[in-house]
Amino acid sequence: MSDIYSLHGTTVAEIFSSGLENIDQIDAVAVSVLWSDGRVTAGASNTTNDRLALMLLVLDQHIRDGLFTDEPQD
Repeated sequence: MSDIYSLHGTTVAEIFSSGLENIDQIDAVAVSVLWSDGRVTAGASNTTNDRLALMLLVLDQHIRDGLFTDEPQD
């Protein structure tokens, strides 16, 4: 399965800066934004449904693994 790295404590600017620094290594992006008024927007870049589904499954597995451990997930 793919690696998941925790973004907890990371600022939005740090995430985007890292993305720009490594742009040549990025194939696709999926993002969800929680706005201060409670709205959520989400989208994905030019990727296939199959690859987007894989991205979501990897994140889902990471979250599920964290439910059964007392250790923080990285």
